[in-house]
Amino acid sequence: MVLSLNERVKLVKKRKVVGRGGDRGNTSGRGMKGQKCRSGGGVGVMFEGGQMPLARRLPKRGFNNAVFKKCFEIYNLDQLNTFFADGSEVSRQTLVERGVLRAKSTAGIKILGKGTLEKRLVVHADAFSKSAAEAIVRLGGEVHVQKET
Repeated sequence: MVLSLNERVKLVKKRKVVGRGGDRGNTSGRGMKGQKCRSGGGVGVMFEGGQMPLARRLPKRGFNNAVFKKCFEIYNLDQLNTFFADGSEVSRQTLVERGVLRAKSTAGIKILGKGTLEKRLVVHADAFSKSAAEAIVRLGGEVHVQKET
């Protein structure tokens, strides 16, 4: 015996929604008039009802030099082994061409001495660690410190 369902049950659809805000109709649960009922309306997180906010009641303190912070993209000797062939030149442009460094990067390039270098390279960078510079020169490579930007 095949179960026969009422045709009406198969056709249950959600009724058409009314009012702004979907299925709630009229004011859509926002109350009557006022700032909080408007689209995009509401007070800011730091708003304290008009009294002087905490951030302005407290005094300014100290300073920081974050604007002058020097940022570097760090590369180790073992990474240079994998990215470059023997006798090649390492610079910002060659790093970008190999997809290692983003073209828009404004950070300087610093070479650190982790790992062992097995290739003779000519390296142009903004900074070198002492061990990295020694390792590059020991293999007959060249170290060129660029002017920091």
